[in-house]
Amino acid sequence: MKRLFATLVIVVVVGLVAFKAGVWWLADQRLAELRTGLEASGVLHRGSISSGVDGRLVLNDASWQDFELTQPLDIQKVEFDAGSPVSLLSALIDPTRLPGSWALSLEGLELDLEPTMLRNWVTAEGPNSDDEPPLFMLSCAPDPRQQLGSGDLIRMGVTRLTGEAFIRQSPEGLQAELNTLSTGSLELNWPGSRVQVTDTLPAIDDAGEPMRLTVRDAGLMRRIAAYCAREVGVSATEWAARAVQALEGGLAARGLAPSDQLKALYRQWLLEGGELILSIRPEAALLGISVRTDEVGQAGNSWPVRYNGSEVPDVYLNEVAPTAEVLPETAVEPVVQPENPDVEAWYPEPLDTAGQWVGRKVRVTLSNDNSVEGRLVSVGERELEVARVIAGGEVAYPMLIRAITNFEVWRRGRAQ
Repeated sequence: MKRLFATLVIVVVVGLVAFKAGVWWLADQRLAELRTGLEASGVLHRGSISSGVDGRLVLNDASWQDFELTQPLDIQKVEFDAGSPVSLLSALIDPTRLPGSWALSLEGLELDLEPTMLRNWVTAEGPNSDDEPPLFMLSCAPDPRQQLGSGDLIRMGVTRLTGEAFIRQSPEGLQAELNTLSTGSLELNWPGSRVQVTDTLPAIDDAGEPMRLTVRDAGLMRRIAAYCAREVGVSATEWAARAVQALEGGLAARGLAPSDQLKALYRQWLLEGGELILSIRPEAALLGISVRTDEVGQAGNSWPVRYNGSEVPDVYLNEVAPTAEVLPETAVEPVVQPENPDVEAWYPEPLDTAGQWVGRKVRVTLSNDNSVEGRLVSVGERELEVARVIAGGEVAYPMLIRAITNFEVWRRGRAQ
């Protein structure tokens, strides 16, 4: 009896060791294939691998370094729950045979923010290489083309993005959720969709059903509106109105016009935030947003949207003739005043010599006729920074060099 019991113990131990060793080896192979498939976009560090006899695979201290970003995304724990050890082994042997139900959770997500999160080669051509104006312009600087960025979030006190995420597959469809600390959350519910693995990379096979996307901002939009309005020098209402105008201009260039309710909803979201529930069709043009024409029968066609628990009617786009910004054929030459060596005044300088004036008081005029005065902090290939004193401290404003029309320095005139 003792020998039989000892034999059973040995068999169980050997089986457990064989299971864990097999899972570790298969997981290492699949992750190596995934790393190879993603090598054009970034570097995946898998961390340590462990498993459980209940069908769980765990990665600890993993990270993802995207080539376009200057900081990596650290992941404290990744857990894949296949539901049973047999399903886990089957999925690792052949990733195309995922079980009908499984769950993937990511805990301890951390992304440190820097003033410049995108590498220079990513932004070398600017945000719009197709010359179409952007739809969402959240300007937080005197130049309206200088959009909200990571530097602004840092000045708002958001120096790191942290949170957790999960993906749950069931026979009914796909559910996903991303929760962050102080920056809101995203929830996705996509009936009938399934995650399929092809060529080591995951893809989603939808059943033609729209996805339901829920966005909660956790008070972030109020903070952004207050901060950006202060930096631009206008009220929050005026700042939101300018953002709505930018949306109208971007849509007009694409032959579309937003309904009054869509503009009101966008303005309200910018000022107050809250909860938005959207119905999205990723495979459709404009993500399934309703587009009305002059045809009969379009009156009741509205995009399903709920804001703070209430349905919002008449949210749609209208087809219109595309419009383009007309640029002047000639430029006005600035009037150059004679210089007086005995008087300090504003004197224009060539923009390519701006690096010589770092630390000096300068005045920069932008293409929208806005003028910024302050201390020149730095000069880069694409932008320069001018610091202004606000509330007893200095705030540096980055400005795109291509948006600068006049560069002046406060100095004594040169002898003629």
